[in-house]
Amino acid sequence: MPSHARIVIIGGGAIGCSIAYHLAKSGQRDVVVLEKSGLTHGSTWHAAGLVGQLRSKRNLTRLMQYSAQLYGRLEAETGQATEWKPVGSLRLASSDERWSELKRMATTARSFDFELHTLSPKEAQEKFPLITLDGIVGAVFVPNDGSVEPSSLTMAYAKGARAGGARIVEGVLVTGFEFDRRRITRVLTDQGAIDCEIVVNMITEKSDDIPKGLPTLRDPDRIFYLKPEPGALAVGGWEQGTPTFGSKGVPFSFGRELFQHNQERLEAFLLPAAERLPILNELGIRTVINGPIPISPDGEPIMGLAPERDNFYLACGFTSGIAASGGAGKAMAEWIVEGEPGLDLWAFDVRRFGNHHMSAKYLAERSVDSYWRYYQIHYPIEELASARGGRRSPLYSLLKARNAVFGSRFGWERPNWFAPAGTEPVDRPSFENRPNWFGPVAAECKAARERAVLIDQSSFSKYEIAGPGAFTALQRLAANDLDRPADSLVYTQLCNERGGIEADLTFVRLDENRFYMVTGSAFGVRDTGWIRKHLPADGSVTLQELTSARATINLAGPLARRILEKVADGDVGNEAFPYMTARHLRIGYAPVLALRVTYLGELGWELHLPTEYAAHAYELLSAAGQEFGVADAGYRAIDSLRLEKRYLYWGSDITPDYTPYEAGLGFAVSLKKKSDFIGRAALEKAKATGPKRKLITLLVDAPVQLYGGEAIRRAGKVLGVTSSAGWGHTVGKAVAFGYVPAEEAGHADYEIESFTRNHAATRIAGAAVDPERRKILA
Repeated sequence: MPSHARIVIIGGGAIGCSIAYHLAKSGQRDVVVLEKSGLTHGSTWHAAGLVGQLRSKRNLTRLMQYSAQLYGRLEAETGQATEWKPVGSLRLASSDERWSELKRMATTARSFDFELHTLSPKEAQEKFPLITLDGIVGAVFVPNDGSVEPSSLTMAYAKGARAGGARIVEGVLVTGFEFDRRRITRVLTDQGAIDCEIVVNMITEKSDDIPKGLPTLRDPDRIFYLKPEPGALAVGGWEQGTPTFGSKGVPFSFGRELFQHNQERLEAFLLPAAERLPILNELGIRTVINGPIPISPDGEPIMGLAPERDNFYLACGFTSGIAASGGAGKAMAEWIVEGEPGLDLWAFDVRRFGNHHMSAKYLAERSVDSYWRYYQIHYPIEELASARGGRRSPLYSLLKARNAVFGSRFGWERPNWFAPAGTEPVDRPSFENRPNWFGPVAAECKAARERAVLIDQSSFSKYEIAGPGAFTALQRLAANDLDRPADSLVYTQLCNERGGIEADLTFVRLDENRFYMVTGSAFGVRDTGWIRKHLPADGSVTLQELTSARATINLAGPLARRILEKVADGDVGNEAFPYMTARHLRIGYAPVLALRVTYLGELGWELHLPTEYAAHAYELLSAAGQEFGVADAGYRAIDSLRLEKRYLYWGSDITPDYTPYEAGLGFAVSLKKKSDFIGRAALEKAKATGPKRKLITLLVDAPVQLYGGEAIRRAGKVLGVTSSAGWGHTVGKAVAFGYVPAEEAGHADYEIESFTRNHAATRIAGAAVDPERRKILA
């Protein structure tokens, strides 16, 4: 075993060997893979090997497509068989709602220029003659999907990695690490230590009657999948109540072992499978494999640089690791070598999790739920019931008594909407029909536009950044100019060297070198990770989280000022308290940092105050607002209102793949400020040459359900995909954002495809509501 390596990869499964292969291909020869047992041991060797490529996001689909392309050439390159079979995949719908889900999948595929065909039940049976038609509503077929033999694939990666100079050492158990502040300097093993610069952690912990050339088959309503094999059919499923290793995790000694056969769990998916394929009753069971698979709390892989370390990368939790291994290995290699993966992979990024998600109780409840839900119907707007209620705002009980229907974001219980008397306070989602919250949310939006609303936004991630070097450090990060007077608010993006948007947030300048930062509930770990990465190492800047210490109450609407002036001790008039400024006030007993800012497109304030005063302040504001018709509102109303105002959301409308100029946020970029900032050169070039694509706003008159992810068409050609969409209750139309090529962005008329139907859409130049900004400046 070597005593030094630049890059140490822990884990010799498909993902680990793929990363080593891609690092070697990129010229990184000083790479060592450590495997405690043998290659493919753990979960790789007994994986099904199904390769499905379509995902809900374009970049995730690209990751899977690269995998399939790689499998087609890897055997010729390495000389190691992979048994890649591009036989296609067939997915069945055995209910109307599942068929709606598959039609949405078909629309998404077309927006990605991805080949997918919708089939009638009879056409599905022609593709897979062994199935019965009982209950089938429709199906989709992807001709370029297939299957691969996991162990053979891993060996091909390993052979390619070794050919490129990487070393693979089996039978070595990693026992710990040595650190120098935020960096790992040494990997400790049961056979000695390895000095290193970068660490990548992979660990989580009747035959003659079978036709040849059958595609892989999925019937999620019957919770089973199937892979044809020579003379056999391999059947697996996603049953409810799967066991785990428990709070102690996977034992160090666990390698190629299996669990004891469990007939009850087997029958949960095998009996429904036999109903769909009667031939299973004749073939009988040849082998039962009951082994563990990794799964994360949200069912997606965990990738990227750990936020608390500067050289510790993660690539684990891959439920579909064989399908993802090629693209994931390539992305991780780029992440390690170039500092970023080349694609926006936020859905897989480790920074989507925080301290709340680390409890054993949360991990057990949500991961087991994610396993079972893998084949359940997934609505575009849905809330999970498991692992809930742990992180509550100080206003939770007050709002629950007012019939709030809560959702969860980063562990926080947040009010999504309020159920009026006689309405059941529970979500009833639907794909193509109006959900049960449609009417109540419409009423909340009407109150916001005509009167005033109170919204609990305590889940905002909040920080104080201070110290002698604070202004200089943040000015280098922000695309906008932070050189403003004290009590100024600055909306800005933090960009990467390509000009892509890494963060979208607001700074309040409290004094020369003290700033208050507010960002989205789920983005605190990511945004502060980016900031900490660029802070000076001399300790001249400190970053303190205040999220749990500060509650936030949003008061907004045309009558908001009349309510606030009844309870605040200071002047809240437009001259004394203009837009994008902050003031220290008292509301009753409560000391408040009031920010005049809005995400609703109305006159409004975010009121930030110590948590112990939150209920007191909310009650005062609510009582003072009764004569003005103030209403409680939630996040579903926020989303509708912000769409009408063309306010963008990081993670969908803006990401590291897009620049502020492409998104129409050039007003928040200050190329006049004297100091340099990250991404400046790229943004100067982008402004001079003009964007290659532009974000446009579209309105649809038809009563259609849009969610984002729909194809944008014109003259029979797919131009792009909607990034955000929903119903605008004020304008009475569906509102959608989406990027299209710049040369196609000036037309008036487009089409949006939803559930395989096209709907006429009209482009508008600005916001659908108050494009002159009179309301927010009032």
